[in-house]
Amino acid sequence: MTNLKFKKIDVDVYEPGRSKVKRLKKIIKLSANESALGVSPKVKKLLSKKKLNFSRYPDGKSKKLRRALAKKFNCDFKKIICGAGSDEIIQMLCQLFLRPKDEVIVSQYSFLMYRIYSKIVGAKVIFSKEKNFKFSINEVLKNVTKKTRIVFLANPNNPTGTYLTKSELIDLRNRLKKDILLVVDDAYFEYMKNSDYKSGLDLFKNKKNVFILRTFSKIYGLASLRVGWGYGSKEIIKALNVIKPPFNVNELAQLAAIESLKDKKFLLRSIKHNFLEALRIKKFLNNYQIYSNEVSANFLLLDFSKCKFKAKYFYKKLKEKGVILRSMEQGYKIKDTLRLTIGSKIENANFIKLAEKIFDK
Repeated sequence: MTNLKFKKIDVDVYEPGRSKVKRLKKIIKLSANESALGVSPKVKKLLSKKKLNFSRYPDGKSKKLRRALAKKFNCDFKKIICGAGSDEIIQMLCQLFLRPKDEVIVSQYSFLMYRIYSKIVGAKVIFSKEKNFKFSINEVLKNVTKKTRIVFLANPNNPTGTYLTKSELIDLRNRLKKDILLVVDDAYFEYMKNSDYKSGLDLFKNKKNVFILRTFSKIYGLASLRVGWGYGSKEIIKALNVIKPPFNVNELAQLAAIESLKDKKFLLRSIKHNFLEALRIKKFLNNYQIYSNEVSANFLLLDFSKCKFKAKYFYKKLKEKGVILRSMEQGYKIKDTLRLTIGSKIENANFIKLAEKIFDK
């Protein structure tokens, strides 16, 4: 008998937000930070009318999409790379920059794929402590060593919903060593309307030691099609294109993303819906001593430390009725918390109605 040997990788497997409950057909999924309003009408029109040739490979360099992105965000076409979701670009960055025993700094409660892809290539992940669920610049700097290669930062952060201001983000880059790559993940930037906030792309468009991540999975509602993009120096983009899979973004994803960028009206409607609905839910939950972050993305981190019920109990009772939130103890290891995605008006109303029943028993 042949015993094949393969590398054993010591990482916790990423567990996505649950979408099913046994014996229940109708589910309200508020566990994965997906778009509350679905996709743009322009995308729906594309899907219903466009004749697509699936027998041909897509454009491996996503040229039309990259041109559309460059025009939309006033940036350099040659400094853009597209991926099958922004997480593929995270993976490529780790492959490009990290060697075994190099170090990567992530905040204590940060998107899980930063640590997973870093560990897969053999790098050591250093967890920087947060203060009140917020990324701490001073704590990050304490952890910098000669082996530090990358600092990952989502702004606003998933799953905590907190963010660094414009001045704080600039301060972080200025105080980091110049040879450390700062990766700023702008996944939720569209939802941010705070006056003291600026996206990574707006701040660091011309910085060679900052790389920006963006996605079509959130506000644009293209999560299933897997399309994201990255922005960095021409040297980094050239190197990433060497290791990039040849046809990583499929034809439909590219076309749908281009159509999404055209629909400003849908984008503004999504932003307004998210802000108003998040405030409504936040105010409702405050009545039961469940507190959360200020509205900054399309989710709220619910803290049950002062509530009469534990997060596990609330999660279980909701799940029994087909409403699924995301437990933060699994993977993120944040005790007594849940993450709630802002859903449609109907979904949010059903959540509130069911929550009232749980608390008023």
